[in-house]
Amino acid sequence: MIELRGVTKSIHTGTHRVDILKGIDLQIPRGQLVAIMGPSGSGKSTLLGLLAGLDCPTTGHIWLDGEEITSLDEDRMALLRGRKIGFVFQSYHLIPTLTAEENVLLPMELAGNGNGGRARARDLLDRVGLAQRRGHYPIQLSGGEQQRVALARAFALQPPILLADEPTGNLDSTTGQVVLDLMLALNRERGTTTVLVTHEEAVAACADRRIILHDGSIVTQ
Repeated sequence: MIELRGVTKSIHTGTHRVDILKGIDLQIPRGQLVAIMGPSGSGKSTLLGLLAGLDCPTTGHIWLDGEEITSLDEDRMALLRGRKIGFVFQSYHLIPTLTAEENVLLPMELAGNGNGGRARARDLLDRVGLAQRRGHYPIQLSGGEQQRVALARAFALQPPILLADEPTGNLDSTTGQVVLDLMLALNRERGTTTVLVTHEEAVAACADRRIILHDGSIVTQ
């Protein structure tokens, strides 16, 4: 489902070059849940951004579901993201002027299937335990509830790939476990290939596989 060959990422600051990722080779089979770990500055979030097509590698190639994304322009990449990738972020990124239901419905409306999407949005909110909160705005929800809305939104289009950047990082341990359990359940039920960046050992322990980055290189997998 995901393959990287010889992927590097460098940035220039003045006359200096900073190598963030150094020759990453990686294959992730369909349906696998992978935890990416490593100290701050090791390249975890940069790697996730490259997988999402939000940035381009300096060298190397990336394939998602058999399609090479490194040569796609932004319009084609945006279409691919809409079809194949769901996102869960540490800071939720909900639209504050939309209700929980409207936030989950939004990606379906953007994809042109909003008419039948409301029932699916309600089903997903019910699945994450928020059926009674679907008319509430993000400011009226706790952090754990907002993250559960974000999780439901990520699965709205049933993407084959889910990318999660520290999804439990802003939550207490009990609430974080609830969100993690829901993510795992949705991953197993739908066979979603999941790449999860985390610094928490308890979260990584739930993954099928753990990849550890250090100074831009994979040191353990």
